[in-house]
Amino acid sequence: MKVSEAAQKAGFQVIVPGEDQEIEGIYCGDLLSWVMGKGQPGQAWITVQSHLNVIAVAVLREFSCLILAEGAQFPPEVIERAENEGLCLLCSELPVYETALKLHETGI
Repeated sequence: MKVSEAAQKAGFQVIVPGEDQEIEGIYCGDLLSWVMGKGQPGQAWITVQSHLNVIAVAVLREFSCLILAEGAQFPPEVIERAENEGLCLLCSELPVYETALKLHETGI
């Protein structure tokens, strides 16, 4: 399923539409070194981290999108970097676990 369709079905806010890629799985994690080692290309990454380094990790691991949970907000410089990289940014008001469940319920 494409990121745009999953975001709409799950009720996530689209901050940066980015490249509308297929979501091939879900990865939850906040420790960047762990995410770099364990995350797989095509996954939707759910985190509460919102600093510039998350963009670098998401691009390096070729995630389909980055979902910020818990109602956290991306700073302007992070949004700008995601736009430059073509990375889709989404926001969820739900906790990480519930965000993952909501995404899973879309058929991912």
